[in-house]
Amino acid sequence: MAGAEPTVLKPKPMPDFVETSQVKDTTERALAYLAAGFPVHFRGASGTGKTTLAFHLAHLLGRPAVLLHGDEEFTTSDLVGGANGYRLRKVVDRFVSRVLKVEEDVSTRWVDSRITLACKNGLTLIYDEFTRSRPQANNVLLSVLQERILDLPLAAGVNEYLQVHPNFRAIFTSNPEEYAGVFRSQDALRDRMVTIDLDHFDEETETGITASKSGLSVEDARKIVSIVQDLRESGRCEFSPTVRGCLMVARTTQIVGARVSAQDPRFRAICLDVLASESSRVGSRKSLLRIRETVDELISKWC
Repeated sequence: MAGAEPTVLKPKPMPDFVETSQVKDTTERALAYLAAGFPVHFRGASGTGKTTLAFHLAHLLGRPAVLLHGDEEFTTSDLVGGANGYRLRKVVDRFVSRVLKVEEDVSTRWVDSRITLACKNGLTLIYDEFTRSRPQANNVLLSVLQERILDLPLAAGVNEYLQVHPNFRAIFTSNPEEYAGVFRSQDALRDRMVTIDLDHFDEETETGITASKSGLSVEDARKIVSIVQDLRESGRCEFSPTVRGCLMVARTTQIVGARVSAQDPRFRAICLDVLASESSRVGSRKSLLRIRETVDELISKWC
C-alpha cells in the first residue's frame, strides 16, 4: 500500500500578529538573509516567539511551505523519503490459444518526504526545533544549504542527485537550553545558516501581544506585563516567566470577568497560580513561597 505525500501548507497572515519596531526589525533582517539565499535560524528560549516569527516569514515569502518538527527518532529517510508500498504489473499473453504467457514485474514505490518536496518544488521549509533530531539525520541538509544539491538514495529513481529549486528557502528554530531530547547541532550545519538570537520581548511588544490575544485593554495588559517583567528581573525565579505567562493571566482574567486590580481576589489568585508555576522549575516549597511573596508584592505595586 502506498504512503501519502506530505501536506503542503499555505501560510496566511495572522490577524492578531503584533508588529512593533522590535518585531519589524527582526523580520526585515531575516527577510534580507533569505533573499540573499541564506537559511535563517531563530534561536531562543521558550516563549520568545521563534515559531510565530517563522510562520510570519513564510507568509511574507509568499510561497507554500512544509513544516517539520525535530524528533530524535528521525533518520535520513524520514527527512528525504523512502520506499513505501509497491507497484505490481502483470501481462497475460493469449496470442496463441494453447500457450499462456504471463509476465509479472514488481517495483517499490518511492514517496518524497518534506525536505525533498521542498527542494524539488521551491517551497519554504520550516524546521521547528531542529536540534531535537539527531545530527546524523540532519547531515543531509549540508549539501542542500551549501551546494544546493540533495543527495538521494538509489531507490529514489534514476536521479541520485536533485538540484535544489531556486525558490527553496529554509527557516530553522531551536532552544539553546539544556533539556531532555535535545542534541548539539553540528558546527558544519550552523555555519551554513544565519542565527538570530531572540530574547524576551520589550514592554511595548509584550503589552501589544497580551492585549491583542486576550481582549483586555492596553492599560490592563501593561499592568500584567509589568508584573511579569519585574518578576523576571527579580533574580528569585528558577525559570524566567515568558509572554505566555502574561497571556495565561490575561485570558483567564478576561474569561472569569475579574478586574486587573490588587483588590480583586480572583485576579490575585490567578497571578499567584500562573506565575508561581511558570517560574519554579523544581517546585520546592521554599522556592515557591519566595516566588509567591514576590508576585504578591508586584501585584500591589502595579495594580
